[in-house]
Amino acid sequence: MVHEHTLHLDPRVQQDARNRLLSAKGHLESILKMLEGEPYCVDVLKQIKAVQGALDKVGDMVLKSHLEHHVASAAVRGDTKKMVEELMEVLKYR
Repeated sequence: MVHEHTLHLDPRVQQDARNRLLSAKGHLESILKMLEGEPYCVDVLKQIKAVQGALDKVGDMVLKSHLEHHVASAAVRGDTKKMVEELMEVLKYR
């Protein structure tokens, strides 16, 4: 699906998001390795929480960018209803 409104992140924010996602990837890989053995439950939970935290932070970055670059100007473009519907669809998964 192609959208006319693409992601706009400041280069520093984009690098921060990338670093967080790479960290989440590392934690996921760690969880998968742990599950090959008999890990302590709390250790697995800590890794899961780290992944969730990283994903939540990146999600916040993308949401902020969307609000600033697309939602704020929706009325001018005349697509406010579409923007609201898209956000409501996304927010039901939060």
